[in-house]
Amino acid sequence: MGVDGFRPAGVVAVAVAAANALALPLALPLAMLAGMTLLWAPPAHATDVDTAIVFAVDVSASIDPSTAALQRDGHAAAISSPEVVATIARSRSGCIAITYVEWSSQGQMRLVVPWTSVCGGADAQAVASGIRNEGDRGGCHTHCATSISFAIDLGVLLLESYPGHAARKIIDISANGTNNDGLPVEESRLRAIANGCTINAIALPEVIRGIPHDLTRYFADNVIGGPNAFVMPLSTPRDYALALRWKMVREISRSISSPSEKMLAHR
Repeated sequence: MGVDGFRPAGVVAVAVAAANALALPLALPLAMLAGMTLLWAPPAHATDVDTAIVFAVDVSASIDPSTAALQRDGHAAAISSPEVVATIARSRSGCIAITYVEWSSQGQMRLVVPWTSVCGGADAQAVASGIRNEGDRGGCHTHCATSISFAIDLGVLLLESYPGHAARKIIDISANGTNNDGLPVEESRLRAIANGCTINAIALPEVIRGIPHDLTRYFADNVIGGPNAFVMPLSTPRDYALALRWKMVREISRSISSPSEKMLAHR
């Protein structure tokens, strides 16, 4: 569904409503997935931007209500933060494009925010409001595995559907588990790189049998890729919104970074 105040870049209202209601089959072949791009019709005036970002957010069974709130509120706070808005203003075009999609098992997705041009504080606040109001609340019960490969493939298709020109095409993965469903993640990673995309990630802390597990190295070795790819680790869940903020600043303007950031690049 649309969100008041949005300036959709390539999405008609009917298509957005259909995408939000879409419950795709668990074993959806990639060829069929490609047909999803037909849901997004080109606008009258496409926007050329420096950076187009797909926020691909994990809503699998391990995402409980508190973790869902962490991701939802963290993305909203980061996108609307003064640092990110100022960085957008300093870019050549003065605009970026954002879409926010949730995923779990292969074929399971929900489009929360369609392609939207963010050219200032008002646009950023509108996107943040859409994420807070429409984002996942946790508690997935069916088809709730973690298919990072599907998230990457979906990100590629969404970037290909963007009707304007983007100098940088980024897929941002937020997840708290390893790829355990669908295609091998390496296949999807290589496909994304071949399509000119950069895959970045933020590793949410995972708890296995009551023991915290650091996914940062797994993401660095298996998920991220492309030009200047990196994974943003977290010391504690409380750092999530701050980490996302500096992650976006780095993605929009590579010359600006947090003095304390400790990011891992793909080896």
